[in-house]
Amino acid sequence: MGSYVDALNKDLAPLDVTAIAGSPDRGSDMVVTLNALSALLTLMLVAVAALGVLGGVLLDTRERVRELGIHKALGMTPRQTIAMVLTSVVLTGLATGAVGVPLGVVLHGWVMPAMGDSAGLRLPDSVVAVYDGAQLLPLTLGGLLIATLGALPPAGWAAKAKTATALRTE
Repeated sequence: MGSYVDALNKDLAPLDVTAIAGSPDRGSDMVVTLNALSALLTLMLVAVAALGVLGGVLLDTRERVRELGIHKALGMTPRQTIAMVLTSVVLTGLATGAVGVPLGVVLHGWVMPAMGDSAGLRLPDSVVAVYDGAQLLPLTLGGLLIATLGALPPAGWAAKAKTATALRTE
């Protein structure tokens, strides 16, 4: 392998290009870059989803502020208020995870080969089939996690709201 790379480098020298021998334990810079880009895009999608949940739950909580005031006047504790707001997003979070993950896997299986075809490549199955069943359950529960994280700030606000203020708000 080393002699091939040396011969290739001699031929590539006039072009100011060099070849480096790869090994199974050393990934290419392009793979590292693509993985980093994928991770960054994933984090951005999670942040946008959490902000969407935050906005929706905040609007819902503000609409129900009088109802929360009545519950608090009847003895609801701040922990119970937080639990009530969080449980309002549990079903939605589970449903979005249960629908979104299979849809994402199907789209991945459709988009990746199309991208490879557009570049004139036939991608191996190891690139296209990247998830197994054991990885899909935590991804599905990710919808619940995102919904919970997005609902925490409005839940805290609702728990801290004074009963009299909540009852006067209409």
